[in-house]
Amino acid sequence: MTRYRVFAAIALIAGFLLTYFVWSTEADPYSAYHFKLGLDLAGGTELVYKADMSQTPPDERSDALSALQGVIERRVNLFGVAEPLVQTEQASALSGVTEDRLIVDLPGVTDIKAAVAALGETPTLEFKLATTTRTGTTTATTYLSTGLTGRYLSSAALEFGSGATAGLAAPQVLLNFNSDGAKLFEKITSENVGQPLAIFLDGQPISEPIIQEAIPGGQATITGRFTATEARDLVRNLNFGALPVPIELENSSSVGPTLGAAAISAGVFAGIVGFIIVALFMIGWYRLPGIVSALALAEYLAFMLSVIKVIPVTLTASGIAGLIISVGMAVDANVLIFERTKEELREGKSPREAVHIGFSRAWPAIRDGHLTMIISGIILFWLGTSIVQGFALVFVLGVLASFVSAVSLSRVFLLAIVPEHKEGLWSFLMGSGGHNA
Repeated sequence: MTRYRVFAAIALIAGFLLTYFVWSTEADPYSAYHFKLGLDLAGGTELVYKADMSQTPPDERSDALSALQGVIERRVNLFGVAEPLVQTEQASALSGVTEDRLIVDLPGVTDIKAAVAALGETPTLEFKLATTTRTGTTTATTYLSTGLTGRYLSSAALEFGSGATAGLAAPQVLLNFNSDGAKLFEKITSENVGQPLAIFLDGQPISEPIIQEAIPGGQATITGRFTATEARDLVRNLNFGALPVPIELENSSSVGPTLGAAAISAGVFAGIVGFIIVALFMIGWYRLPGIVSALALAEYLAFMLSVIKVIPVTLTASGIAGLIISVGMAVDANVLIFERTKEELREGKSPREAVHIGFSRAWPAIRDGHLTMIISGIILFWLGTSIVQGFALVFVLGVLASFVSAVSLSRVFLLAIVPEHKEGLWSFLMGSGGHNA
């Protein structure tokens, strides 16, 4: 019994420390461990963009979408938006067509127009081979995609070359491609010497230079018809990130800080009331084991909140729901254990022996129940949208933590205090409902 009391004391101290950590870090305005709240709790704007993959080969769409996400992240971060979140997802329409979407969360920005302005219009850069055909007096130019787009761009710089009028210096934009882009650019120029290579920006040709020779090194120059100011703006936008594929704003939504605060209050209130009701039921029905269960649940909550702070997990309203449901899983495990223990006591076992046997007999059901919940949560996280993923992540973490709460903490606390014999008051404390042990 002594070692169980030592372990119980350590667990209690750890619980107090975790509780203090949660309280102190939330009370300190300068702490790095504040709860990270999602848009539905903190307020902000969510923008959903549709990515046009019609001109992107199927085997390159995944890479293009990842490049698009990186470009938008850099673009948003340049405007100093606090902890922006940029995600990609695939959504199936009723027609059966799969759409690629980009979801941009901007915490603290509640003005949708300001949010769209902050994200801005980032240019789509493409290089296409131009072919001109003549039929009688009709001339037609067609453009063939080369696969060289803005996702291969590393940087852009402003230069001034010799001007065509009065010796004035004409603005030029120097492009530097990454290693993959450099190889592709050299291949294009070496195989198409003498052909025009049109440079498209946002779907419009801005320059059609003739390829004079193979160009190694990954550099290209745009000598379009623009002023120095326009060239500077182009360089700035390209450095912010040229989009590998066009995007279109599909929908937007805004959550005000008042609604977010109301959602937090409702979630916290529901959690506190739910915990009190569950604890009172467990204590009223299972007596001493119920008190132990309530204590283990309190430590479980302190542990879970600490994990959410340290990782950190972005808390949403659905995430709070996942946490509350995982508490129910922990309670369910305790009920199984206590019912098994009660059966052993009725057969005449001593309290300590009944606790040992009760835990061992309840373990297979607890293990299988938790395992199925974890599998369900993983599937939800894998296949669900961002809202469902928030629920699934907190739920899976909570189910894992309930193993510790139900199986380890409750067992240690009970074995630290129950006697060898059920005499006197112990017969009442170890009983349940209207029956003594």
